[in-house]
Amino acid sequence: MTHPFLRRLLAAVVVAGLSAAAQADDLIIGYQTGIDPTKIPQADGTYDKALGQKIDWRRFNSGAEVVTAIASGDVQIGNLGSSPLATATTRGLPIVTFFVAAQINAAEALVVRNGSGINGPQDLVGKTIATPFVSTSHYSLLGALKHWQLDPSTVKIVNLNPTEIAAAWKRGNIDGAFVWSPALGEIKKEGKVLTDAEQVGTWGAPTFEVWVARKDFADKHPELLSKFAQVSLDAFADYAAHKDSWNADSEPVQKIARLTGAAPQDVPELLAGSAFPDASQQAQLLRGKTAQDIAATAVFLKEQGKADGVLSDYSPYVSDAYLP
Repeated sequence: MTHPFLRRLLAAVVVAGLSAAAQADDLIIGYQTGIDPTKIPQADGTYDKALGQKIDWRRFNSGAEVVTAIASGDVQIGNLGSSPLATATTRGLPIVTFFVAAQINAAEALVVRNGSGINGPQDLVGKTIATPFVSTSHYSLLGALKHWQLDPSTVKIVNLNPTEIAAAWKRGNIDGAFVWSPALGEIKKEGKVLTDAEQVGTWGAPTFEVWVARKDFADKHPELLSKFAQVSLDAFADYAAHKDSWNADSEPVQKIARLTGAAPQDVPELLAGSAFPDASQQAQLLRGKTAQDIAATAVFLKEQGKADGVLSDYSPYVSDAYLP
């Protein structure tokens, strides 16, 4: 007969062992500065509590940088847009899309400088327009030029990340930029919006942001992805219920501003510039539409000479299995 104390000790060891198995050894998550409600639980440490471990959050300037970090094994979970997602999956990067972080509308836009002489699309010819290459903004810019029947080679498109765009704008080195926050909020102060991602989406080039995980990590720790998704859904629900009170002086907006570097007064408008899918919408997106949209993005990028090919099926890179 086992001594009661020994039984309790063995039970504690088993529980500790199960807890350790549920944890990732080093969980590194790559995020970007897009404005969305999940920045609140990130700032509050809610993800850490829900996943039961300390998360090493790494900030990146573009989805392309996140893809590189995931490919090298430095990052297990990452936030990226539909354009770098299409590029990465076409190249066979072993990742799985497990959550739609945002459907981008006015949160990314093409802003042209006051006094640049750009009053309409045709005035872009010969002008210098910046955007982070292989990003959703880059994809939207190309989609807009296609709609306007402008050859991209007639516009001087330069590759700058959001921080570089803000600096180049202040120096007067660029005439416009297609970008996201916080750079978007900065350049809008001395410029006007020529178009945005929502409008370009109606022209046939929709963009969205997702959370992806390395496939090996997802297979080993499915419960962590499910908990991550639950915290994210809770953040979306909180915003949906209280968005009217999320003004520049509110605590949630202040937290987002501190984490992203955006000006608090810009945050409410930037939040309104995206749609954040709830649980049922997540299921619908991850069960078909997201894979179809990745394929459509890849086709467009190939047409533009920005991708080498297109896969016959992108569904292996998307899964609803991790929704709580």
